[in-house]
Amino acid sequence: MSDPISDKAETAVARVDQLVAQAKEKAQRYRAMQQAIEQVSVSGASKDGTATVTVDSAGNVTGLRITDRVREMSGDQVAKAVLSALRTAQSKLPERLGEVMADTIADDPRTRDVILGSYRAKFPEPEPEPDRTPPAARIGRLPDEPEATPPRPPRRPAPPDDDDEGFGGPVMIRE
Repeated sequence: MSDPISDKAETAVARVDQLVAQAKEKAQRYRAMQQAIEQVSVSGASKDGTATVTVDSAGNVTGLRITDRVREMSGDQVAKAVLSALRTAQSKLPERLGEVMADTIADDPRTRDVILGSYRAKFPEPEPEPDRTPPAARIGRLPDEPEATPPRPPRRPAPPDDDDEGFGGPVMIRE
């Protein structure tokens, strides 16, 4: 005949061993998730393709590519293109991290949802940029087709660097 106390102790020890093994396995999957997340890198481009930004899993810029088209743009236009590309890249992070988590901690949807919710709050989808193209310029253009950059006006030649000439006469009268 078996001892009921001994049987309960063996069952309790077996259950503790099982819980310890599960905890170790879960910790290993979380370490794997952390290592995979550290390797995440996503890129985003501005609407016109002028700038492409790459960010790491924390949303930090790790790469920036700007095309030669910036020579035809104002500084403000270049800045807007870079920021647009940055926001686009960062907004891709939750989706990419969700893929990593599905591979590593798929059995823990609460943790995944909390982490992804945090990323979505920090890096929301960029607001659509208003279309400032005159209606006539949009005719025949596809919605995703980048706008043509208007040509820059020709530069005026620099005025002569002669102190004796100005508005029809000398700038200073010498006596």
